Amino acid sequence: MNARRTAAALTVTAAALSGVAMVAPAANAKGGVAPKVTSGPCATGSWKLKAKPDDGGRLEVEYQLDTNRNNQSWAVKINDNTHRVFTGTRTTKAPSGSFSVTIHPVNRAGTDHLVATATRGAVTCTGRLAL
Repeated sequence: MNARRTAAALTVTAAALSGVAMVAPAANAKGGVAPKVTSGPCATGSWKLKAKPDDGGRLEVEYQLDTNRNNQSWAVKINDNTHRVFTGTRTTKAPSGSFSVTIHPVNRAGTDHLVATATRGAVTCTGRLAL
């Protein structure tokens, strides 16, 4: 075995043993960057916040709330840093008892700190994501 193959084999073996994945960056079907995603529990269900820059100087932001209960009305707010980019009311729908909000705010300079909040009575479901 030559030195180049030995070095490559050792690199792959070391990466596998250390748990480091040697993969190319993820991309979506359109050839862009894969969205950054965060999620967590809320009430009887869960929330998910996804965001990525699009090709037109904007962000594509999606906030989902799944409570497994139909016909619940939630007050929803989404902020990008200190700028409010969405305010509205959404109702969970059958069959899964969920709703989704998709917006395309301007991609501001620097890191976007997104905060999505859904409130129903005393229950608040908050998702945070830095992009």
